[in-house]
Amino acid sequence: MPIKPNADLSFVHLISQASLPVQAVMLLLVLLSIWSWWLIFYKGGVLRRAARKNAQFDEAFWQGADLNQLFQKIQNGERRDGPQAEVFAIGFREFIKQKKLSNTSKEAAVDGTRRALKVGVQRELDALEHQLPGLATVASVSPYIGLLGTVWGIMNSFRGLASVGQATLAQVAPGIAEALIATAIGLFAAIPAVVAYNRFQAQLDRINVQLETFAEEFLNILQRQA
Repeated sequence: MPIKPNADLSFVHLISQASLPVQAVMLLLVLLSIWSWWLIFYKGGVLRRAARKNAQFDEAFWQGADLNQLFQKIQNGERRDGPQAEVFAIGFREFIKQKKLSNTSKEAAVDGTRRALKVGVQRELDALEHQLPGLATVASVSPYIGLLGTVWGIMNSFRGLASVGQATLAQVAPGIAEALIATAIGLFAAIPAVVAYNRFQAQLDRINVQLETFAEEFLNILQRQA
């Protein structure tokens, strides 16, 4: 970028006059930021719905609903499924299948149901964690991508200063400002992603505890019915 003593230091002007590599870095960071915000709103909605559906199912389950009727409602789609309802359906389906086997003991039926519940919990958690690694990636790489743009911009500025006999602050400022914008955009992309990822991870930990607790309590109920 040509160095002008009285260059315009406005944000838009610096971006438009930046070198192509720095502009490419800025564009990449903007795209990453847009993607991360989409993930934030999408995963936020998914986790809120999961927590709400878990609470609704938990209320219906512990109100003394007949397990066979509750299972049929989930199978027929009469209830809006959530992670806890899915875990219940997987465990109860396995329990019924084990009971239908004439050579299956009580211990074997309970053990098979326990394994099915464990698989169900893990499957639901994997579904809820889907695309969260992308948010973690944006949070971790965005500052480094911005730093790459900053380094390139500063190198470009010093190359421009090589042809100047005496450098002044007015000559250096535009190039340095252009370079630092890349870092600023990188931080703008990374900070919301970090905050959202940590919050979502905490929500997932709570849901994990809820599902594992429900699986153990449900298994105790089935043991008494076996």
